[in-house]
Amino acid sequence: MTDAQQTADAKTGSSEAEPSGPAPVPLLAPREGVPPVTADAEAFARVVAAFAEGSGPVAVDAERASGYRYGQRAYLVQLRREGAGTALIDPIACPDFTPLNDALADTEWVLHAATQDLPCLRDIGMVPKRLFDTELAGRLAGFARVGLGLMVERVLGYSLEKGHSAADWSTRPLPEPWLRYAALDVELLVDLRDALEDELRGQGKLEWALEEFAAIAAAPPPVPRKDPWRRTSGVHRLRKRRQLAAVRELWTTRDRIAQRRDMSPTKVLPDAAIMAAALAMPADARALASVQGFGGARMNRKQLQRWQEAVDRARALPDAALPQLGQEPSSGPPPHRAWGDKAPAAAARLAAARSAVTAHAEELRLPQENLLSPEVVRRLCWEPPAPATPEAVSPVLRSLGAREWQIEQTAPLLARAIESAG
Repeated sequence: MTDAQQTADAKTGSSEAEPSGPAPVPLLAPREGVPPVTADAEAFARVVAAFAEGSGPVAVDAERASGYRYGQRAYLVQLRREGAGTALIDPIACPDFTPLNDALADTEWVLHAATQDLPCLRDIGMVPKRLFDTELAGRLAGFARVGLGLMVERVLGYSLEKGHSAADWSTRPLPEPWLRYAALDVELLVDLRDALEDELRGQGKLEWALEEFAAIAAAPPPVPRKDPWRRTSGVHRLRKRRQLAAVRELWTTRDRIAQRRDMSPTKVLPDAAIMAAALAMPADARALASVQGFGGARMNRKQLQRWQEAVDRARALPDAALPQLGQEPSSGPPPHRAWGDKAPAAAARLAAARSAVTAHAEELRLPQENLLSPEVVRRLCWEPPAPATPEAVSPVLRSLGAREWQIEQTAPLLARAIESAG
């Protein structure tokens, strides 16, 4: 699934049928109509002033073009606040949102799937101090499906248009139907927030949600991956280090070209073509032309030679410089699939702990990963405290990033599971 498709699913949900009930009311246009796109300094200053004078939480959303352009930059930012209405801002024409961020410094931001939008918002100077994530709230409240469109239907009784989430938002000018879609994405976000807050309070989970939201707001920017080329689709099929080196060289070449052209890397060269070339290790450009993904009218001689040079660099590397098969060593435990043979006691602890966490998550009507990260459970079971009492397990969970509500809910059952597994 592409990044654009993942974003679309998170924001709108899939087409799977929901339980029957009153038909949702189609929401066809924003209450005040579609606002003009803010695309110059004077208009931006007016938006800043209006939102500074508004009241209550501010709904925030961003549209990217990850399936079309290089990186994850925002190409449209949507906001709505009581007293200010809706604003659609072009961050290419207005690249510095710091004045708006300062105006909203003490305001709660409402986002859906916040971790998707926060990186591109941070790049333009927008960093919330407080937030409410309606997607995460839906998970904690026990909703099976938490796409924005489905949540609005189930909770508020309105249906949102779902047709433009994966569009190329770098298009200029943006078509009016796209702008209407974008404005509607924030039209009811605060209303959804209020309804979910009431639901969480009624279930006794509001404090849990607030801890989660605070953790998201306080999280530092993610550390760049050490070897991003290892995420090339199909790389696990390789059994020779020199083939792996070819993937690295081809991926690096593609990334450099994509960045220069401001294109999605997969539009420059698909992952499948990289894998095919690495498996074939062609001797020259003529041989490369017969490899899937490199033939046809789209690939001229100069382009073929550039890709062949990447393969040749991998071929020329000394054995000591070749990357290792599999993932690079990490500071954590080995993959749990290997525990059964190499560490049967740890495997038994992990099986017992997972079973206990899953059962409790079902009781609480929570996804297991929201009750406690599987990675936290894995690390705890690899090196548990001895004896594994709740008092000893709690600080370990805390050091691994678990929130206090998670520790309260899981430390006793994890301690029992570890002890029972021997």
